Amino acid sequence: MEAMIKKIGDLGIVPVVKIMDANDAVNLGKALIKGDLPIAEITFRTDAAEEAIRRIHNELPDMLLGAGTVLTVDQVNRAVAAGAEFIVAPGFNPEVVDYCISKNIPVIPGVNSPTQIEMALKRNLSVLKFFPAEASGGLSMLNSIAAPYGNLKFMPTGGVNTGNINDYLKSERVLACGGTWMVKPDLISSGNFEEITRITKEAVKNMLGFELMHLGINEDTESSAKSAADDFASLLSFPVKEGSSSFFAGTEFEIMKTKFLGAHGHIAIGTNSIERAIAYFRRNGVNTLPKTAKEKNGRMIAVYLDKEISGFAIHLLQK
Repeated sequence: MEAMIKKIGDLGIVPVVKIMDANDAVNLGKALIKGDLPIAEITFRTDAAEEAIRRIHNELPDMLLGAGTVLTVDQVNRAVAAGAEFIVAPGFNPEVVDYCISKNIPVIPGVNSPTQIEMALKRNLSVLKFFPAEASGGLSMLNSIAAPYGNLKFMPTGGVNTGNINDYLKSERVLACGGTWMVKPDLISSGNFEEITRITKEAVKNMLGFELMHLGINEDTESSAKSAADDFASLLSFPVKEGSSSFFAGTEFEIMKTKFLGAHGHIAIGTNSIERAIAYFRRNGVNTLPKTAKEKNGRMIAVYLDKEISGFAIHLLQK
């Protein structure tokens, strides 16, 4: 359960899928994988849900599959038999929740009140769906009702979109967000899977928020680093600030006092979530250099990737 929860958190977005024809399921799964989001919550709002889960599970085993809008124990059994790895419910149905717990089936029930949260706490659940998120008061309401309840995590769903998802994801109480905008039923039924991939890639890019922070330049000595920083100051009127291992010229250039990673230096890239960015790079075959990681208040704030581009190392920074 913990490993799966971490994977959902690393992905950050859970596409909530209403599929009308199971014949579209595999192409949909491939479109999400190409869009760097290998996860889907297939909702039991249609008769095609069970077969759609089965086909994706059989043909795309690396997809993390959940079943959503699960209202009965029978649907739980059918979803799990088809290949669903977790169950999501719109509300807190004790019969469904207790059955899942008794069978060790990961379940994320819907809540939007303190009473429902306390029902979940009684059952030692650690992740809950906040639904319908925007209609229930949005992030302000979520933060208010979550405040008394320790380390519970939430998956807001309902009204979450490109305009507000990063507001939700900034909250330490939010594990991931459920959304439908990249998997609209008309895109699926019309076979427009390239558009689904494009929107999904855009959603992931928006979530990670990669941004150039500064260029790092390697020098051999402190004096040569100071000289280079002074040149930037003279040429561009950038203020110079000295640190323990480098000089900064403005915020744009960092000149290292001794050679560090990268043949020429490093490129610092900021991100909205360093943990999700690391998971994203790992899915794409790029790892980090653990010894270069830096933490603040128990959370990672910087780490180098094990990849150079044109002689520059990549330094990932938490914004």
